[in-house]
Amino acid sequence: MSELKAGKYQTYPEYKDSNIDWLAAIPEHWTTSKLRYTFSFGKGLTITKENLRDTGIPCVNYGEVHSKYGFEVNPQKHPLKCVGEEYVKTSPYALLQNGDIVFADTSEDIDGSGNFTQLVSDEQIFAGYHTIIARPFDRECRRFYAYLLDSKELRTQIRHAVKGVKVFSITQAILRGVNIWLPPIDERTQIANFLDHETAKIDTMIEKQQQLIKLLKEKRQAVISHAVTKGLNSNAPMKDSGVEWFGEVPEHWVVTRAKYVSKIFVPQRNKPELNDSNGMVWATMEDMKQQYIYTTSNFVSPESILSAGSKLLKAGSVIASCVGNFGVTSINKIDVIINQQLQAFQPVNIKAEYLQSIVTLSKQYFELIGTAATLVYVNQEGFENLPVLMPTGKEQSEISDYILEKNTSFDLLIEKSIIQISLLKERRTALISAAVTGKIDVRHWERPND
Repeated sequence: MSELKAGKYQTYPEYKDSNIDWLAAIPEHWTTSKLRYTFSFGKGLTITKENLRDTGIPCVNYGEVHSKYGFEVNPQKHPLKCVGEEYVKTSPYALLQNGDIVFADTSEDIDGSGNFTQLVSDEQIFAGYHTIIARPFDRECRRFYAYLLDSKELRTQIRHAVKGVKVFSITQAILRGVNIWLPPIDERTQIANFLDHETAKIDTMIEKQQQLIKLLKEKRQAVISHAVTKGLNSNAPMKDSGVEWFGEVPEHWVVTRAKYVSKIFVPQRNKPELNDSNGMVWATMEDMKQQYIYTTSNFVSPESILSAGSKLLKAGSVIASCVGNFGVTSINKIDVIINQQLQAFQPVNIKAEYLQSIVTLSKQYFELIGTAATLVYVNQEGFENLPVLMPTGKEQSEISDYILEKNTSFDLLIEKSIIQISLLKERRTALISAAVTGKIDVRHWERPND
């Protein structure tokens, strides 16, 4: 079993001061340089979203760099928007080569500054809007360079050099001036091979945890759906509900509509002036991430309430989206003012938590009746006519308690997987930094036969 296989990493015998900020020392025989001596730089296409289409030549834009494909992109695996073939003649400078690095030139947060993806394909593909192309002079070491650029020590340099307040911009000049450290060429290849193998194992473990989270969420939804539509008594006689997504329901339950068991609350269209310290609580979709709303980060002063004609939604209502994101709900535990993308059910003779479960399960209904302009919208009448199942009051309470218990159990399992993913990502980051900065010596590493 190798040293690495056993989890014991060797260090280099001798180190020297790197003379680079945020990097204390490097192996004695390594050299330092700047990105300008290792890469040539260019820009992506000067286009907008309107120039993109579904067919043509694939194009990597800054959105893909930030949110979709991360470390590497391959059009065989990753669906990309395209541009017309005329750009081959008009903009050949933006065509990518295998191993090219594509940086996003803007980021909405400082941590995203320096985000990039590496092309791992020989297909014809463009760098798109808001991107910078970095092409390594030494093509054989392109994989090592990707890991180097992904190290926290190098990313820290970029984050301290970018300009901006709300949007952070990275330029070719900033990238050219970044300090780098380089082992001999044979070590670069060895480090890249080591990291390819080790990060692939970590990525597989992350994928398994992500799949587990997906399965847990599906299982939770199935458990809740069964409780809400079938009840907790498996021996109860059943009948056809007449509602496609409810199917058969207990025979003694009543099938009704929301307008008969609740009042529909529709907010005023005028948006009041907001502040972050005092007044009535202002709630939006951003605040509907938990079952209950206790407070938010925005408030409306009494003066703004009067001038905008805002209506107050009493505590205990089931708030739901009326513009996309159907099935997302929260119950307000305090009086709130809601924005125009929300409406609410004010329960009359139905338990709020049970009604919330019905609304959450009725995504299909809202999508079916919604009208589309730019976003699918459901009006007050649509909310009023929502099909609702009515068990007895005792059953509603029992079902709500059961759902709370199951939600808590599933949330704990999901949280464990989220924590595990976070630890694995930290491990991945630490391993990359350790290898590319020479904190560990992998010159004698051999790929295991696994």
